[in-house]
Amino acid sequence: MAEQEPKTPFMQSGRVRLAAGVVVVIVVVVAAWLWITRGREKTDDAQVDARVTQLAARVGGTVLRVAIKDNEPVEQGAVLVEIDPRDYQVAIERAKAELADAEAASAAASSDVPLTSTTASSGVVTAEGSVDQARASSDASQKEVDAAHARRTSSEARLREVEANAARAARDAERLRGLHAKDEVSTQQFENAVATADAQKAAVDLAKSQVAEADAGIRVAESRLAQARAIEQQAHAGLRSAQTVPEKMTAIKARAASAQARVASAKATLSQAELNLQYTTVRAPARGVIAKKSVNLGQVIQAGQPLVALVEIDDVWVTANFKETQLQNMKPGQRATVTVDAYGGRTFEGHIDSIAAATGARFSLLPPENATGNFVKVVQRVPVKIVLEGGQNSEQTLRPGMSVVPTVYTR
Repeated sequence: MAEQEPKTPFMQSGRVRLAAGVVVVIVVVVAAWLWITRGREKTDDAQVDARVTQLAARVGGTVLRVAIKDNEPVEQGAVLVEIDPRDYQVAIERAKAELADAEAASAAASSDVPLTSTTASSGVVTAEGSVDQARASSDASQKEVDAAHARRTSSEARLREVEANAARAARDAERLRGLHAKDEVSTQQFENAVATADAQKAAVDLAKSQVAEADAGIRVAESRLAQARAIEQQAHAGLRSAQTVPEKMTAIKARAASAQARVASAKATLSQAELNLQYTTVRAPARGVIAKKSVNLGQVIQAGQPLVALVEIDDVWVTANFKETQLQNMKPGQRATVTVDAYGGRTFEGHIDSIAAATGARFSLLPPENATGNFVKVVQRVPVKIVLEGGQNSEQTLRPGMSVVPTVYTR
C-alpha cells in the first residue's frame, strides 16, 4: 500500500480561506435581507372583506315575483322580490274608513265646545233673573201667610199640631211602604203605620171643619207660598245647573281632545298600513351582487324571513390578522401592498385604515378565559383593516373571502 502524502500548509490555508469566504457571503446575504425587509410587516392570515347584507321580508305573504338570479349584479333600488299586496291594500282602505269616522267624530265634538259655552253663559244670566223674581214672589206670599196666621184663633194651634202629626204619619207610612215592598218590615208594622196615618188624617179633617173659615184663608196663602217656593227652588236648581258650566265645559273639551287623539291614532294606523304595502316590494338597498337566494315564486314567507344576501363588491377592503408582536410600529395611514393569490400574485396598493379594538379571539363564539394555574401563552392576532387605493378594482375582480398576503411598510 502506498503511503499518503502529507497535507501541505498551502492546501490547509486554501480551505480556511474558502470557509471564511462562504461565511462572509452568508453574512452579507443575511444583512442584505435584513436591510431590505427592515420596516416591513407581512402576514398570510388575511382575506378580502366587503359588506354582506342579509335582506329579509318586512311583511309576510305569497311571493308573486322573483326578479333576480344567483350571482346577478343589481343596482341600488332595483326590485328583487314582490309579495302579494292585496291584503295590505284592504288594510289601507279599512284604515282610511276608520280615519274618516274619527275625523267626523272629532269635528262634532269640537263644534260642541263654542256652542255649549255660549248657551251656558246666557243660561246663567237667565237663571239669576229667575231666582230674583221667584224670591220676590216667595217673600210676598210669606207676608200673606203671616197676615192670615195673625187672624187665626187659638184653634189654629190645634190644627197645625194635627197637620204636623198627619204629615209625620204619612211620611212614616210612605217610608214603610217602600220598605214593605222590599220585605224589610212586616205587614203588621206597615198596616199600623197606614192606620195611624188615616187616623191623623181624620183628625185633620175634624180640625179643619172647626176652623174652616180661618183655614180657608190660610190654605190660599200657603198655597201661594208653596207655589212661590217651588218656583224659587226650581230657579235655584236652574242656577246651580247653569253654574256647573266649567265642569261641563271641561268634560266637553276632554271629549273633543279624546276625539282628536283617535284621529291621530287612525292616521298612524293608516301610515303603518301604507308602509306595509310598500314593504311588499323588496328592493336592493345598494349596488352589489346577489348571493344565497333562498326565495322562489309562490313561496309563502313570514316577516323577518331571510330572502337573499347582497354583496357590495364595489367597496372591498382587506382584513389582515397580524400577530400582536408585529403591531409595535403600525398605525393608521401607513402604506401597504396586497398580493392576491387568485390572480397570479397581482399586487394592489393600499394603506392601513384602522386597527381593531380587540383580538380576533375576543370576538369568537367562545372567547378564551385564561384561568390561574396551567397556562400556555399563545401569541394573539389583531385584525387590521387595509383599504385599497381607488381605481385598482374597477373590474371588480376581488371577492370577499379571497386569500391575500399584505405587507405593511412601517417606516
